[in-house]
Amino acid sequence: MGNAEEERALHEQRLGPVVRRRHQMRPGTTDQRLLDTQGATHWVHEDPFRVMRIQSEFVEGFGTLAELGRAISVFGSARTPEGSPEYEAGVRIGRALAEAGFGVITGGGPGAMEAANRGASEAGGVSVGLGIELPYEQGLNRYVDIGVNFRYFFVRKTMFVKYAQGFVVLPGGLGTLDECFEALTLVQTKKVTRFPIVLFGSAYWKGLVDWLTHTLIAEGKASPQDLELFHLTDDIDEVVDLVTKESGGI
Repeated sequence: MGNAEEERALHEQRLGPVVRRRHQMRPGTTDQRLLDTQGATHWVHEDPFRVMRIQSEFVEGFGTLAELGRAISVFGSARTPEGSPEYEAGVRIGRALAEAGFGVITGGGPGAMEAANRGASEAGGVSVGLGIELPYEQGLNRYVDIGVNFRYFFVRKTMFVKYAQGFVVLPGGLGTLDECFEALTLVQTKKVTRFPIVLFGSAYWKGLVDWLTHTLIAEGKASPQDLELFHLTDDIDEVVDLVTKESGGI
């Protein structure tokens, strides 16, 4: 080994595919740190370890839902009170989808999500809840038959899209809007195909549709044909007809 190679070896550390030099070098080896039970534990909160957690969530989600069959994701507010007209509509929609041969996927929480799960479960359909870790822990509602809890929103959102043939969006808040606009964007940019999006409750959604029409599109921020990316209805039979027709039937 020549002087130049010796000097470089003294200031270079190879850790698998990673090369560290000069002041970026770390003491010890990867195996040593792995086997050192007395070492620091902060690594479980660092990004490389998070990648493994993210991977494991994808694997669990894919493995659990791969054989789900045809399903519709139903979104709506966790704050919808039981017994309210919106809750009862959610139950009827969940039941109608199950009777049409669809599984029902929700966020697994209370309110409108519980309503849709309840309708599907009581009709003998497949009732799925995809929960999320939140500061105010709510758990999965009692009508969920298959439940998966996630740490990461983006993993959970992938499952909502990947294993559904369409979205039904009940009145809801920021989370519901997030899911709705993500679906609209995926369809608009052709990241997904044949993906019906149905907004249920014209009185609730009318203001949003008016804003899309008279502000967003009027100012050129979207195209008039983007209004065709979704349907607005108050008719539960129409909900089922739309998701059945646009998702290619059952």
